[in-house]
Amino acid sequence: MKKILTILILTNLMFSWHNSYSQSIEITPSYGYQFGTKVNYGPSYLKINDSDQFGLTIGVETYNNTMAEVSYFHQGSELLIRDRILSPTEARLSDIAGDWILVGMTKYLPKGKLRPFAGGALGIVIISTSNENREIVDNSLSNRTKFGFTFKAGLNYMISERVGLNFQGNMMFPVQWSSVYIGAGLDGASGGVSLSSTSLIGGFSAGLVFKIDN
Repeated sequence: MKKILTILILTNLMFSWHNSYSQSIEITPSYGYQFGTKVNYGPSYLKINDSDQFGLTIGVETYNNTMAEVSYFHQGSELLIRDRILSPTEARLSDIAGDWILVGMTKYLPKGKLRPFAGGALGIVIISTSNENREIVDNSLSNRTKFGFTFKAGLNYMISERVGLNFQGNMMFPVQWSSVYIGAGLDGASGGVSLSSTSLIGGFSAGLVFKIDN
């Protein structure tokens, strides 16, 4: 509910800005592939598998081929662990999801059918876990909200004045694991994992662009 409310507030602010200053609106739903990431602690590690990603970006044109944007992206994957005490061999620890809510700017090259772009955004990522492996942990892992920022580059190919194709590469970070604690397992083993690390997640996506002129 909080994620939806945040997106609605940001979108409303951008549309208000659009009514006063901008020339067009672009709505871009997308789907893509996100690479995993791995955080080491000594000889052990936590790892997020590769996964799919879907998202929605709403942008309003401001000036000089620049778009102000609000974006939402969702990634769903598995969290794996290898720990010399809790799990000497790599095993699934839980399902994990990342929900990114971002505000940023994107710069396009001069208008035309083929429009390369590059941009960045700042916001939050909500990290949530579910379906924990009870052979390793006997309680739920805590959900966390972290600041995050992203960079992207790609191109839009406009099929018509209103509809186009979007292709882009993404770099999303940080996903920071801090004071992650894994308690006693069903077999009586116990241990704490305390980490503070920043991980880079890369990926690529494709989507449609719907353009609305003022």
